[in-house]
Amino acid sequence: MTPSTITWTQTDEAPALATRAFLPILQAYVKNTGVEFEIADISLTGRIIANFPDHLTDEQKIPDYLTELGKLAQKPEANIIKLPNISASIPQLQAAIKELKEKGYDIPEYPEEPQNEDEKALQARFAVVLGSAVNPVLREGNSDRRPAASVKKFAQMHPHKMMRPWPESGSKARVAHMKEKDFYESEKSTTLERAADVKIEFVDKKGQITVLKENLSLLKGEVIDTAVMHVAALRRFYEEQIEEAKKNGVLLSLHLKATMMKISDPIMFGHCVSVYYKGALEKHADTLKKIGANVNHGLADVLEKLDRLPTDKKAEIEADIQTVYQTRPALAMVDSRKGITNLHVPNNIIVDASMPNVVRDGGKMWNKDDELQDCIAMVPDRCYATMYKEILEDAKKNGQFDPATMGSLSNVGLMAQKAEEYGSHDKTFEAPEAGKIRVVDDSGNVLLEQIVEPGDIFRMCQAKDIPIRDWIKLAVKRARATGTPTVFWLDENRGHDAEIIKKVKKYLPDHDTTGLDIRIMKPQDAMKFSLERIRKGKDTISVTGNVLRDYLTDLFPILELGTSARMLSIVPLLNGGGLFETGAGGSAPKHVQQFLKEGHLRWDSLGEYCALVPSFELIAERTGNQKAAILAETLDQAIAKYLENGRLPSRKVNEIDNRGSTFYLALYWAEALAAQQKESSIRTCFVQVAKALEENEDKITEELLSAQGSPVDIGGYYLPDSMKATQAMRPSVTFNTIIDAI
Repeated sequence: MTPSTITWTQTDEAPALATRAFLPILQAYVKNTGVEFEIADISLTGRIIANFPDHLTDEQKIPDYLTELGKLAQKPEANIIKLPNISASIPQLQAAIKELKEKGYDIPEYPEEPQNEDEKALQARFAVVLGSAVNPVLREGNSDRRPAASVKKFAQMHPHKMMRPWPESGSKARVAHMKEKDFYESEKSTTLERAADVKIEFVDKKGQITVLKENLSLLKGEVIDTAVMHVAALRRFYEEQIEEAKKNGVLLSLHLKATMMKISDPIMFGHCVSVYYKGALEKHADTLKKIGANVNHGLADVLEKLDRLPTDKKAEIEADIQTVYQTRPALAMVDSRKGITNLHVPNNIIVDASMPNVVRDGGKMWNKDDELQDCIAMVPDRCYATMYKEILEDAKKNGQFDPATMGSLSNVGLMAQKAEEYGSHDKTFEAPEAGKIRVVDDSGNVLLEQIVEPGDIFRMCQAKDIPIRDWIKLAVKRARATGTPTVFWLDENRGHDAEIIKKVKKYLPDHDTTGLDIRIMKPQDAMKFSLERIRKGKDTISVTGNVLRDYLTDLFPILELGTSARMLSIVPLLNGGGLFETGAGGSAPKHVQQFLKEGHLRWDSLGEYCALVPSFELIAERTGNQKAAILAETLDQAIAKYLENGRLPSRKVNEIDNRGSTFYLALYWAEALAAQQKESSIRTCFVQVAKALEENEDKITEELLSAQGSPVDIGGYYLPDSMKATQAMRPSVTFNTIIDAI
């Protein structure tokens, strides 16, 4: 039998640490089953190292796993387990480079403001590492995300304790968004009638043309759109909300996604920093420019660059920054103990992870006194702000959601072949001066055009016809399989959505929709409809574009399950393979910080466990491998027992952590493999394994718990020392001996 390969991605932070505990078990359990695991390093440091082989020794070089995985994803044999990775912001990239250099890797510094052609080329070279560098490459299919039945059942029987009541006396919390001149209002879209090569060009007031992007090949039927964020209006919006927050005595917070939207959102973030701190920043503008302070990287970059100044000048600017807080509203805090605010670093508060917490915490965020306080949540662009506004207003009116009774909102998401990669690619630009930015085809026809002022943010996006057809087909398939009302979240008043609605109406008749409840609703109305059902314990399927897929599949799982890491995320690839994503990594940094400080890793690997079931099933379905089917069936049984017995990691040190959870998953899986009657060779092997694990349960759990309670050295954050990290994650000699002997 030719072995079937599951590619397990090595990523970053807590998921990468958890892999060191779990993967040895997987490799042991699949021996002699016709299933193999291979590792592909797509971590941030792995991506950096792979892109700079000319700077490294032969021993330091690694393959470009991301490119290889991108090619694999287009093949029918693809079977990829995708763990959360860092979608790096520039500060994260710089921190990773610093760590690599300290370890002897001759990686060049990232040029924030390139001064010549060589530095521009170097910046472009780093661009493939930043932001959503991984997902667009691997996602050669559309997304099917939902809570596994066993996970949802457990969440209802054992609801998480993180929900805080919305005050009956009323809340000042609200979502604030722009009312004009945002991406939503300016968006223009068209569907190509023929294949064409296009370019993006800037035309100044004198008619001089600068080509911004060329040789962009588009297909017949492809939807393209352009939009502009007008920064003058954006800055007015920020100033208005600052004044409102001060007047109403509420916290001010900004919610963007400066990792996925790696070009547009850092700029929008920087404008907020410069407006809030303008009293100090404008006073010292010349000095800050000379030292290279960049507000797009947050206040932290400004403070860090002050070290380049004489002591007295540094103290003067720091004092002026502190004076700002006397006249401005209080900011929401990321870490009140360290004085880290919402405007400190652009990747500290990410909208899809932060807004669910605002709902969960009763419309509040943390203030400088480490207490919860009502907040204004600024989500500037109306493309998605309205749905967050709707859920906040619903919670104000109807109170907090109950995880024990609430229904689910699963999702079918359009993302195949880089669909709707807003702001994370090479088609987003900052206007150099007043003029227009336009998309021109190879016949000289202007397809789309936007009027811009200096500093305005222009973006162009695309969605190919084949992924859109597949997305519609997947939506109908899920509707048919569940009998659940299925809603396309599309707004006819938005340029892009209007074109997608035409596609939906064109391709839906290709499928049997008899008896199905399929609707098209704008996001605000779709949210209202879904919330009415959710509060009655009823499920709904959302069918959305790429960004809403991302936002919704964090929002509702965090409320329902306590974390989006417990979602089942299946990506049926267009060419027949499968990509299985294991959940969100938004809290992974905090998990690592706790592990390094206390030796306790609270990362929940339930997402990895759940993803493996359909991965094994795909092998069985594709090859007829009965042993793979048994692995899937018994793992599913083990997950159910794991949940029933409450073996999830605790948040507190000296209680069960990820390593203990991994042990119990291994124990229950071994018991299920020993009990199955379909394959005697597997049963014979695992009778002994299960017996050894059961007999040594107390000893193993004692060894695992004794590893907690003190600081841990894993030899690095972005690039841990392999031996140190593995030893830290496999501290039980007894457990290791049993597993390694299989």
